[in-house]
Amino acid sequence: MEKNATFDSDTSHLYPRLHKEQMERHLLNPRAALSSQSRGRVRPENECTVRTAYERDIGRIIYSMPFRRLRHKTQVFFDPQNDHVCTRMEHVQYVSYLAETIGGALCLNRDLIRAIALGHDIGHAPFGHAGEAALDELLHQYGSDFVFRHERHGLRVIDFLSEHKNGHGLNLTFEVRDGIASHCGEQYDEIILIPMRDKREESLAEGSLTHDPPATLEGCLVRFTDRIAYVGRDIEDATRSGLLSFEELPSDLRSILGRNNSEIVNTLVNDVVENSMGRDAIAMSERIGKALLRLIEINVDRIYKAPRVKRYELQVRNVLEGLFEYYLQCAREGEPDSKEMPSVAFWEYKERHPEKNADPLRIVTDYIAGMTDPYANRMFNTIYGL
Repeated sequence: MEKNATFDSDTSHLYPRLHKEQMERHLLNPRAALSSQSRGRVRPENECTVRTAYERDIGRIIYSMPFRRLRHKTQVFFDPQNDHVCTRMEHVQYVSYLAETIGGALCLNRDLIRAIALGHDIGHAPFGHAGEAALDELLHQYGSDFVFRHERHGLRVIDFLSEHKNGHGLNLTFEVRDGIASHCGEQYDEIILIPMRDKREESLAEGSLTHDPPATLEGCLVRFTDRIAYVGRDIEDATRSGLLSFEELPSDLRSILGRNNSEIVNTLVNDVVENSMGRDAIAMSERIGKALLRLIEINVDRIYKAPRVKRYELQVRNVLEGLFEYYLQCAREGEPDSKEMPSVAFWEYKERHPEKNADPLRIVTDYIAGMTDPYANRMFNTIYGL
């Protein structure tokens, strides 16, 4: 399917990609990211005759193994017994749908939005933000200068760790990689994002630590929508767990945002569309932005810092610390003599790792970060005989 082509009236039917690119130029917002004007890939490739650059990125993300594992990774509630509790896979689908809805209203590039949204959490560790914090603390404890942040690790996953065409790295476009590295939705007080259009390739990883805005409006939109997608959905799960219900929210907040997740999402989506229309920015009104911040602060206090959740975070730390110690010993002692499954599986991973001479701490972190919640628990129980 890959072939370079030149567009003219006689050959347009043979090259659907060129027709799509022409339609983008005619129909999209002048400030939208055009696939034909992408800043490209680190490793140049022939173009596809059918798919645009961003459509190809969507395919590479959804067919990747790290993306598939999101269905068994925690959003907020760990190892849920309820089949309706949100997982990372469900969350990225919500973000994609909502961001594409807003992006369609703003005439932005929905393919770029979808690629960023589906890939934005691909670097998450097992057990959600508790797992992320535990890995970061363990790296610091062992004297490493590495910093573990899921958005920064997401860039590492798509650039180096994912396997594609018998090699490593998905080789995605700059705009998608930037959107993933810059997506962090934990900046709760943001009510306006202006694209950092002059962002350079070498600043992508560092920018994820300083929370620089994405380079495109599409990336800015996904960053906003991340909050829209999780704030009400987390309350739905909290209601099932007995931690917080919509009826317990302050009455003035319910009157501003809505009485349930559907109403809250509708309020936020319409506000972003209204306040972003015709601007080189993605924005909320001050009134809605302040209300959203209040709601998130309630979620933090009543859900994310709930004693039941905090107690489980101690278990997460225990599991990941046990895995970290075991696999670090495996990495430093060399190939195991035993046929013990955890050590053999790790050594096979180490042999396939794209950075053969990397610090053992980096390899162990990459390995554990790629685990699902059930697999991490299973390996811990196998290693320690539980």
